[in-house]
Amino acid sequence: MPHKILIADDEPNIVISLDFLMRREGYQVHLARDGQEAIEAIEQYRPDLVLLDVMMPRKTGFEVCEAVRARSELDGTLILMLTAKGRETDIAKGLALGANAYMTKPFSTQELTHKVAELLRGAA
Repeated sequence: MPHKILIADDEPNIVISLDFLMRREGYQVHLARDGQEAIEAIEQYRPDLVLLDVMMPRKTGFEVCEAVRARSELDGTLILMLTAKGRETDIAKGLALGANAYMTKPFSTQELTHKVAELLRGAA
């Protein structure tokens, strides 16, 4: 059974490209276009991995990460934060809130697919 991935990003071009890329890699994909929608999708869909943008409407990626980590039934959910906010303080904040990994935009598709596969292998 393929791994389930939630893409949570409010930028349509990024969503389209990530959706295509993850489906091409054989993953089941679900989409969320803001932070609140991401939390609801995580609760309902129970993805193995969330590709989570930091800067989103309604709730930030940091708030989504914090909400997921506060729920013990979502402990197995992996979070890979994707963001243009690459300062050390932003990365440290994301990791401190419970993100499993952090990648700054722009990133190569090869780099992203390797990181996703690595995270999912580690969870298996």
